Amino acid sequence: MATVTETPTGGMADSAHLARVTFRIRRFNPESSEHAFWQDFTLDIDPKERVLDALHQIKWEEDGTLTFRRSCAHGICGSDAMRINGKNRLACKTLIKDIADLDGGPKAKPVVIEPLKGMTVQKDLIVDMEPFFQAYRDVMPFLITTGNQPSREHRQSAEQRERFDDTTKCILCAACTGACPVFWNDGQYFGPAAIVNAHRFIFDSRDEGAEQRLEILNDRDGVWRCRTIFNCTDACPRGIEVTKAIQEVKQALITRRF
Repeated sequence: MATVTETPTGGMADSAHLARVTFRIRRFNPESSEHAFWQDFTLDIDPKERVLDALHQIKWEEDGTLTFRRSCAHGICGSDAMRINGKNRLACKTLIKDIADLDGGPKAKPVVIEPLKGMTVQKDLIVDMEPFFQAYRDVMPFLITTGNQPSREHRQSAEQRERFDDTTKCILCAACTGACPVFWNDGQYFGPAAIVNAHRFIFDSRDEGAEQRLEILNDRDGVWRCRTIFNCTDACPRGIEVTKAIQEVKQALITRRF
């Protein structure tokens, strides 16, 4: 008779539906060593659970020192972006059944989890996000208007809103920036996420700061560093056409039409 076990999310799962999965996690603790290392954890877990659930189970039941970020756990905050099997993903949106070798046996491939590339690792799966957020702040991600305080709302047509609707979806998870080879080689590059958030306001009909943002992105570390590789678009968990947005900013710089 199958036994019933508690899942990481507090629900109950029939043990007959559990799979044995090995998670290979890149560990780093600057307080104990300057070198990173790999550590395997083998769990019996429901394949329909998420990678975040597996990380919770490891931290709560196997090794309390495992360190990672997460907040909402529903794909909104973007804090649990990490490399899973070589691709940037949100741990809370990645189902184990979609990325694990469930055939079992000694030759089963582990699920490989590591921090985002191109950013300084602070501990285990946590990277230093300050340079990323500084680039975001540098493009002035807020509405800029002049004149007196308006007495009514700024009206905008559906067509005007649609012009920048895609780039409003950004949750600042850094998955796109962490997938960019240009950013890997030179952390001074603004990165895709900052440019996406500049795009969101450059093409907003209510905004009057487009020229300022374009001049910021015309810098040697700005939009012209993009090599149109499409890694950023592939990595975006929200499906934003990141490369297209970057090209539209380049076009606006050339034509000064936005």
